[in-house]
Amino acid sequence: MIGRIKGTLVKSGTTEVEVEVNGLTYEIQVPLTTACDLPGVGEPVVLHTHFVVREDAHQLYGFTHLKAKQMFRALIKVNGIGPKMALGVVSSAEPQDLLVMIRDNDLVSLMKLPGIGKKTAERLAIDLRDRFKEWSSESRQSTNDGSAPSGNSFEKEAEAALVGLGYKAPEASKAISLVSETHQAKDSGELILKALKILGSGL
Repeated sequence: MIGRIKGTLVKSGTTEVEVEVNGLTYEIQVPLTTACDLPGVGEPVVLHTHFVVREDAHQLYGFTHLKAKQMFRALIKVNGIGPKMALGVVSSAEPQDLLVMIRDNDLVSLMKLPGIGKKTAERLAIDLRDRFKEWSSESRQSTNDGSAPSGNSFEKEAEAALVGLGYKAPEASKAISLVSETHQAKDSGELILKALKILGSGL
């Protein structure tokens, strides 16, 4: 099992990155929140990873935050949720936000997550309630050091990520502007998540 990778970021994308470790380059699938947290290409990076082995493929998934990895692992244990769907959920909801949905049995919010229908939302609420219980008293953790980028930098990163997901530049820009007018995001990942909610409900 590959549980953690520390190396140099050699390629960065919104869904996949490449990390070089001692001459070996690992292709790693990442959620959007992790993609937005990554340093620049050529800089050192640490990812908490989960290795999935199937008959037709071996796939590595990586996360900047340990809680996101734990959430991913919990999700793929739920019947009907595979790694691809779990990655979409991790891209759309912070671990603590998902915890609140599950704790409150908020099926409406759960069903807004990508790929989650009513039956799957019900299974999530039942299967994960006990598993996430210990998280309720913990605060969110950050694994990145250094000073935070400026608000403008957040907006540019967030807009680029939304365009990479297939949204048109004007749509992405408008959604980011609407979020910035009412909320001061602490990072680009938070900005993207709130913008996705606006785009999902229609501008």
